[in-house]
Amino acid sequence: MRFKPSRRDLLVLSGGIVCSAISQRTKAQTKPKVAALFAGRIDDSGFMEAGYRGLMAARDKLGVEVVWQDQIKPERDLLAAALRDLAKTGAAMVIAHGGQNNEAAKLVAAEFPQTRFVVTQGNVTTTNLASYEVLQEESAFLAGALAAWMTKTGVVGHMSGIRVVPGLKGRAAYANGVAYANPAVRLLTNFSGHQDDNALSKRVASAMIAAKADIIFTMLNAGRAGAIDACREGGAKQIGNVRDWAAAIPDVFVASAVADSGIALLRAVEDLVSGAAKTNAIEKIGLNRPDAVRLTMAAAVDDDLRRKIEALATDIQSGKVDVSTTWSGEEFPNPA
Repeated sequence: MRFKPSRRDLLVLSGGIVCSAISQRTKAQTKPKVAALFAGRIDDSGFMEAGYRGLMAARDKLGVEVVWQDQIKPERDLLAAALRDLAKTGAAMVIAHGGQNNEAAKLVAAEFPQTRFVVTQGNVTTTNLASYEVLQEESAFLAGALAAWMTKTGVVGHMSGIRVVPGLKGRAAYANGVAYANPAVRLLTNFSGHQDDNALSKRVASAMIAAKADIIFTMLNAGRAGAIDACREGGAKQIGNVRDWAAAIPDVFVASAVADSGIALLRAVEDLVSGAAKTNAIEKIGLNRPDAVRLTMAAAVDDDLRRKIEALATDIQSGKVDVSTTWSGEEFPNPA
């Protein structure tokens, strides 16, 4: 259930009895409670919804009780306040969905040493805090290679919203995938500042199309619809992320860099229930788990390209091809 604490709730919760150790607390609960924080909307058709679906899968498959909060502005103090509220529900584990929670989770985990904390797509750890990361950079690298092999104009695009670490890593991997496949292809890349603004995403995509981009990789949430409209109007194609957009909207999407962050959330709860919950560790989930990370392709992608992508994916898993998550270069500005 969505948790929205009242003043009375907080007074009652603050007076609760805390078990002496995390392991004792977890074992005492036959169906442990798991709390989750989603900074955006849980119906955004993107990253937040994937996490929410992971929470629901944990509830349905593992029998845990769940509570959550969503639509919290991604600022450290606001995120920290929401995490405190969730910790006070008596949850055995509090999951902060998204790397924007790194600082807030580390701060609040120190205040609740008997509670396990997890950041999905994070890179922070402490004695009661772990991160679970779906390696979206691996499918993003494949997306970049496919875009470079498919473009007819020699120009491809990338669009995202806020500058969180996973988004920057995904952009870098895409850019490096483009360069790996064809160094002559030009990349237009933009962080607009908003994941959910459709009017803005349509302007950015339209401007990229006007600059000759014929394939655009979108790392957006609810704001993806604006880019879809721009691609339809401008005759461009798109590569999605998070879920399989190529299956959902094949007239626009030639592929999708699937990186199901909900799998990270589900894995964290599986570890809790099995008694193997991690601390001081970062659990990485990549192409070795195709249910979580893969590049899906629409029927428009021919068999030769499919084989090239499959071979590249194998080389990434074996370590033959390195997926770099650093990139520097000129960015495409927000249009007026």
